[in-house]
Amino acid sequence: MTESEERSGARRVWSAPGRVNLIGEHTDYNDGFVLPIAIPLAVTCRGVRHADELVRVRSRQRPGEPVRLPAADLAAERDRVPGWARYPLGVLTEFGRRGHRIEGLDLEFDGDVPAGAGLSSSAALCCAAAVALRDLCAPATGDRELIDIARAAENDYVGAPTGILDHAASILCTAGHALFLDVRAFQSAETGGFEQLPFDLAATGLRLLVIDTGQTHEHAGGEYAARRAECAEAAAALGVGSLRDIGGVDQLTGLDDPVLYRRAHHVVSENERVRRVAELLREGADPRAIGPLLSEGHTSLRDDFAVSTEVLDTAVDTAQEAGAHGSRMVGGGFGGSIIALVDTADAERVGSAVRQRLAEMGYDRSRTFEAVAGPGAGPVV
Repeated sequence: MTESEERSGARRVWSAPGRVNLIGEHTDYNDGFVLPIAIPLAVTCRGVRHADELVRVRSRQRPGEPVRLPAADLAAERDRVPGWARYPLGVLTEFGRRGHRIEGLDLEFDGDVPAGAGLSSSAALCCAAAVALRDLCAPATGDRELIDIARAAENDYVGAPTGILDHAASILCTAGHALFLDVRAFQSAETGGFEQLPFDLAATGLRLLVIDTGQTHEHAGGEYAARRAECAEAAAALGVGSLRDIGGVDQLTGLDDPVLYRRAHHVVSENERVRRVAELLREGADPRAIGPLLSEGHTSLRDDFAVSTEVLDTAVDTAQEAGAHGSRMVGGGFGGSIIALVDTADAERVGSAVRQRLAEMGYDRSRTFEAVAGPGAGPVV
């Protein structure tokens, strides 16, 4: 922002998208592989600097007075911050903790990523704040640090034990591509660790439907944290640093605990599914070939990782009965959305069949949209 813009109070706008993960659930915090795309739903941040060193944040989805805090008190006043505001204020706190000077700011958020739908609304909120703060206060901040700042805000200030999948997708995704991310390589090096793979379903007569079931979830809940703890326990029992170090499910025979075995079986097999889908896309294969792998991923999330629900299972089964090439739940689980890979000619029929079945179960506010791989976070031109 120029000095004249700051004096005149001119506001700028930034945007960060939600995401859909084609394949690779609960692998990111196990140092594994993920394959997300950015979706055409986003959180926007309209921001301006000012001179009084007071931070004000508001959301159009949370009408009322803005949350106001002195910039110097963000960390100390965490416990009196409303739940939604902890995401952007956590980002500001993390910038300050890393030595970036945070002065007076007005930040206003808006967006259409549904909360609790498994589409990464919280990460989109954090990343919208992060790209705004970078441009307003810390222009030398690189994408890797932005991702780490957004993740740390959610982990430490909010208390949600997420990995980096959602934040990396929101920052790094590009239009027309799926992001193949090797989490261990990305976090252990200054460059590399990810690859942009062409993902243009329309060219082959396909669509990727996202169906928000209306059954919401909460990442900060105990079940998500429990799965992380179980994965860490399984890795320790196998004598490895993380489940990423296990090369195949045949190497899990040393796990006697049946619950830990199932959790590890999901992570190890899911990493292999991500690699297989990435290879198919890299080779330019017909994307219909990834459909069975999506369905296998759902079965694993349902049976091995135990994060699906009756609502999600019914939606997946109904989509496949209606003609989807593959379908699965997306996100952390315990509610949220499913994806279905369908022929363009079948899209309306599949979406309608799932919505009707959900309505019969009492979920009459489900909705469907097409996921087209879009760009990552940045200023709105």
